[in-house]
Formats: sequence, structure tokens, C-alpha cells
Amino acid sequence: MNGDTTYTIGELARRTGLTVKTVRHYSDQGIVPPADRNPAGHRLYGADAAARLELVRTLRELGLGLPAIRRVVERELTPADVAAAQAEAIDAQIRVLRLRRAVLGMVARLGSTPEELTLVHQLARLTEDERGRLIGEFLAGVFGGIGSDGRFAAAARSLTPELPEEPSVEQVEAWVELARLAGDAGFRALLRGLAEAEAAEAAVGAERAASGLPRPGLAVAVRELAGPAVAAGVDPESAEATPVVAALVERYGRWCAGAVPGDAGALRERLAERLGAMADPRRERYLELLAVVNGWDAPQSWAAEVDWAVRAVA
Repeated sequence: MNGDTTYTIGELARRTGLTVKTVRHYSDQGIVPPADRNPAGHRLYGADAAARLELVRTLRELGLGLPAIRRVVERELTPADVAAAQAEAIDAQIRVLRLRRAVLGMVARLGSTPEELTLVHQLARLTEDERGRLIGEFLAGVFGGIGSDGRFAAAARSLTPELPEEPSVEQVEAWVELARLAGDAGFRALLRGLAEAEAAEAAVGAERAASGLPRPGLAVAVRELAGPAVAAGVDPESAEATPVVAALVERYGRWCAGAVPGDAGALRERLAERLGAMADPRRERYLELLAVVNGWDAPQSWAAEVDWAVRAVA
């Protein structure tokens, strides 16, 4: 192509597939300046103008603003510099869109009120430090001041959600629901009661363990004793369930004798209370959400076994 060839703005628009208005706008911005003017004062563009406009169109399609485009065409920035910066900006936009998607999905699913919408949005936008403080306060309210053997400190660590830097929509949704649970005073009181009961029984159990009696814990006993009954379809209110209940009460009484004052009736009443707290669906839901947020495998559900034990012992 002859280096002296020039094009009018209309010819340049036809060659590039852009409108005259668009070419004029880029020209006015100094991105594609005219090389000359004809005797009538109309702009004339050099042979390189079409290539410049192709570059401008590509950069615009990638989302760059005109100031950045001007720096590229004037060679103040390399295409690699622009690509890196634009990729970073797109990553930020993806994070924002993922957050919005999670919030809108929860609102649509839960039918939130305007107040709940505001709360969900605020929880989703918390920084890492803010999330840490929220969960730290929750776990301190549950385990603070209980026990001195490190058992409950380890439990608190195992119940701590850690949202990744690039969370999925599902993880953001799980975090918001989990954070709302952590802010539920009733749920916190429930877990606090479970922890206190566990600590009281553990103190007695430690003494008995020293004499050779193992103390596996109530949850383990429920799984071991109620699990086969559930699998076999035993009605918890039937006579067939009686020996299972007797074994559960007997085992519970052996490892926490002394922690529960009174007769066998008081022991069974205490066991029913403990099982009822364990059966609260919020407890298992927290563990499910925790697994999603932390990217763990879904926890095995023992809700059927606990529910069976609740009905059988009551």
C-alpha cells in the first residue's frame, strides 16, 4: 500500500466497519489523529489509521477505557501490560458478580424482607478480618471458659469457617447462612449448653477412665446403639427398642455417674434432654455449611439415629 495514500473519514469508516460518528469520536480524542486535511478542511487519515482503529476496537471489546487505549496506541503501555491489568480488573468484577449472585439467590430462595436483604448483603461483603471477628465472638460465646484440657479449643478450631479468596457462589451462600446461624442467640445458647454438659460429664468420665472405664462420648454411643436399630427399622416406641434404650441409659450412666444427681429416672431425663439438644437441626446444618465453606467433604448425617434415640428415650 502506498504510504502517501489517505482516506476520508467516510472511507476509513467503511474500511474498518465502524460508523463515521465512532471514527470521529476516536479522532477527537486524539487516539486516531488525522494525517492531513483536504482543501475543504475535511480530515484525511493515513494508511496506519485503519490498523489503529482495529486495535482500538479490540481493546474496547476487552473492556478498556479510552485513557488506557490512548496509552497503548501511543506505546506508553505494552499490550501485555494492558492484558495483565485488564485480567486483574475482570477478576475483581467476577468476585463482585459472584457475591451479587449469591445474595440475590438467597433472597429469591428465602423470600427475605428488606431488612434481611440488607443483612445478607452486609454478611456477604465482610472482609476476612471482619469474618474472623464475627466467628471468633460466636465460638468464644460457645466455648469460652469451659474446660482446661484443650478439648474445647480444638473443637472451636474445627468449627471455624475459612472462606477462600476466590469463593464459589455456593461457598458465599453457605457463608452467609452460617454467619446468620452464628448470630442466632438461641443457637449459641444451645451449643453452650451442650458444651457445658459435655464438660461436666467429662470431668467425671476422666476419673472413671483412670480406673479403666472408657468414655467414648454420647454421640458415639448413639451411633453404635441406635444405628443398627434404625437400619433394622425398629420402631423406637416398640418393645424391641427397650433393650437398646436400656443399654444407652446404662452406658450414659456409667461414664457420667455423679454428674447427674438423683435416681435412674433423673438420669434418663438428663439423657433425654441431652439428646433433644443434639437433635436440633441447626447443629447439623452448621456442620453442613462449614464443610461447603471450607471445601471439605460433606459430613455424614446421624440425624436419623439421634432422632430415633430421642423418641425411644423420651
